[in-house]
Amino acid sequence: MGDQAIRELAAFGQSVWLDAISRAMIKNGRLQSLIDLGLSGMTSNPTIFDHAVASGADYDDQIRSLRRRGASAFDIYDELTTTDVRDAADLFRPVHERTEGLDGYVSLEINPKLADDTPGTIAEGLRLFRKVGRPNVMFKVPATEAGYGAIEELTAAGVNVNITLIFSTRQYHETAEAYLRGIRRLIEAQGDPRKVRSVASVFVSRIDTAVDAELEGLMARETDPRRKARAGALRGRVAVANTHLCYADFRRIFAAAEFRGLAGRGATVQRPLWGSTSTKNPAYSDIKYIEELIAKDTVNTTPEKTFFAFLDHGRVVEALTGDVSGANEALGSLAGLGLSIDAVCAGLLEDGVRAFDKSLDDLLQTIDRKAGTL
Repeated sequence: MGDQAIRELAAFGQSVWLDAISRAMIKNGRLQSLIDLGLSGMTSNPTIFDHAVASGADYDDQIRSLRRRGASAFDIYDELTTTDVRDAADLFRPVHERTEGLDGYVSLEINPKLADDTPGTIAEGLRLFRKVGRPNVMFKVPATEAGYGAIEELTAAGVNVNITLIFSTRQYHETAEAYLRGIRRLIEAQGDPRKVRSVASVFVSRIDTAVDAELEGLMARETDPRRKARAGALRGRVAVANTHLCYADFRRIFAAAEFRGLAGRGATVQRPLWGSTSTKNPAYSDIKYIEELIAKDTVNTTPEKTFFAFLDHGRVVEALTGDVSGANEALGSLAGLGLSIDAVCAGLLEDGVRAFDKSLDDLLQTIDRKAGTL
């Protein structure tokens, strides 16, 4: 397929965004070259920024200048990240305009320490929205119990929201409903829903990593050859099955009369975004979580390595449809072995919130160390 694979995917109805950002790639032309190959958006998080800040001198001048003025590590982090997101958004602006607001977005994480603080997340999201000042930036809110209220409020205020850390179908449903409540309120307040976009980021490969470990443990203990074979056959299938059910919910919710009424007043669908799509298990295809998740009206966000792997040997064939019988069979078989997808997803959400919190601490420590040596 050569260098047209990403563009063919977009023509089919799935956008590809990059799960990476750095000042180097913004300044040296690498990001623009990816856009030229069909990349249509970008996401970021504190771990990505930590790597970018620690790996070179691109941020040193800004860190030095801000510390001399007495800025704290958090204030420096705030300036570094909003600068990069603003600059990247400017590079994506032609994509945003060409697609009439569908694509061309850069996502910025709201302080992850506010994951269980609804008012704090709302206030921080509004502050960042004003500070960045670009129409093609999304602000990331985790799909926690506190997050749903923040999603609604920010959407109602006209803020683009990327809802992150979705693992379960329940989380997906709550996320979509929060978006619809926000859009309804925006319309009632005479706002323009055509200017507001949102994605619901469903994490994928982490589910297979967790479930496969459970299955392998069961296989090591199991004496019944039939149960052992059933467990072996499920390896590498559960994450895509779970994602397929989320996609089926998306199709149902956004085809329902409630949304059709909102769409008649200018509302747009909240597209599912497949996150955590790099392959962790070397036994699986390096583009497993792209090829097995090709679906209309969705986004796939990948690291550069996976982006180029799909360019090299990916094929655009619809993978997720309205037929979820295979997905239900896989999850039913998992339950029959005594393993709960709900328990796995709940654990991954808890781990994800904790990891995002730690990532911010690590980034602030990196900034402090840098500032101390400059």
